[in-house]
Amino acid sequence: MTLLLLCALLLARPWPGAPAAARAPDFPVEEGDFVAKDFKFRSGQSLAELRLHYRTLGKAARDGQGRISNAVLILHGTGGSGAQFLSPQFAGELYGPGQPLDIGRFFLILPDGIGHGKSSKPSDGMHARFPSYDYDDMVAAEHLLLTEGLGVEHLRLIFGTSMGCMHSFVWGEAYADFMDALMPMACLPVEIAGRNRMWRKMLMDAIRNDPAWQGGEYRQEPEQALRTAEDLLILAGSAPLAMQKSYATRAAADRFVDDYFAARFGSLDANDLLYQVNASRNYNPAMRLEEIRARVTWINSADDFINPPELQIAEREAKHLKNGKFIVIPASEGTHGHGSHTWAVLWAGELASLLEKSAH
Repeated sequence: MTLLLLCALLLARPWPGAPAAARAPDFPVEEGDFVAKDFKFRSGQSLAELRLHYRTLGKAARDGQGRISNAVLILHGTGGSGAQFLSPQFAGELYGPGQPLDIGRFFLILPDGIGHGKSSKPSDGMHARFPSYDYDDMVAAEHLLLTEGLGVEHLRLIFGTSMGCMHSFVWGEAYADFMDALMPMACLPVEIAGRNRMWRKMLMDAIRNDPAWQGGEYRQEPEQALRTAEDLLILAGSAPLAMQKSYATRAAADRFVDDYFAARFGSLDANDLLYQVNASRNYNPAMRLEEIRARVTWINSADDFINPPELQIAEREAKHLKNGKFIVIPASEGTHGHGSHTWAVLWAGELASLLEKSAH
C-alpha cells in the first residue's frame, strides 16, 4: 500500500509524507466487474459496454421481503479507486468486530468510478475518443451497478471522500429515497470556482498545451505535463503543519518533490488524469440541497487546501439540509489536509453516531 495516494478535489489519498499507520487486518475481499450495455452519457456519446469494477466485503443480509438491507456504498476521490479503502488508517479503524462498519454486520461495496482503477477509462485504448463523462454519469453508473449488478435497491449509508463526497450530494438529490444516510467527507456542494477551479484548469492546460500530448494520441507520456500536474496535486493535498515538521529543511523539501515524481511517473496516464479532473466541470448541487431526505453528517477539515474553512461556504449551504449537520475537524499535527477524510480515527465516532441515528 503506497503512502502517497493521488489527489485532486478530490484527492483520493493522504497528504504527501503522511506517517504510516499500523497494518490493517487482512479482511476478505471479493472483486468483480459489472458491464452496463449501451451506456448513454450526458454528452450524447455512448459506449456499447461500460465496465465498472468493484470490491465487496461482508455478506448481504435480507429483510422479510427478501431485499438487501445492510449495504453500504463507499466512494473514492479523483485519481483513486476502491482499493484505497483497504488502507490501515481506514479499514483498520472501521471494518473489524464492533467497529462502525463491522463487516460481520454490513455489506460494503467499493466501486472504481468511471475513468478510474480497473473500470473503463481512456487509457484502455480509446484515448481522447473516450466519452467525456461527468459526475452525473458516474453516479448513474454506480446506480446501475447496485441495482442491476448487485441487486441492491436501498443503502444504509453512502460514504464518500473528495470526489466521492461530491457524488454523495448528487446521489442524495438524484435518488433521494435510495439511502438512509449520507456521510460526505472533504468537499463543498457548490460550483467549483475560485482557487479550486484555477488549479484544476492549470493542471488540464498543462496536459493539453504540452506538444508531447498530441491531442491525446501520444506514444510516450507527456513528461513535462505530468510533472506540472503532480506538482499541483502535491500542493492541493498538502497538510501544512505535518509537512513542515516532516520536511523541515530546504534540502528535505526539494528531495521529496523530486522523489515523489520519480516514484509515480510510470503509473500515471495523462488522458486518464485529464478526464478525471475535467469530470467536475458542471458539478453544482447547491440549488437542490433541500431535496435531500437522508440524514447527513458532512465533515471537512480546517487544513484542507481545496475546501478552506474561511470561505464559509459550508456553513451557508448546510442550512439547506433538512436533516443534516456540518462539522469542521480542527487542524493539528494529527490531521492530514484534504486527506484527513481517509484517517478514520479523526471521525469514526461521528460515523457510528450517524448509523445509529439513521437506523429504522
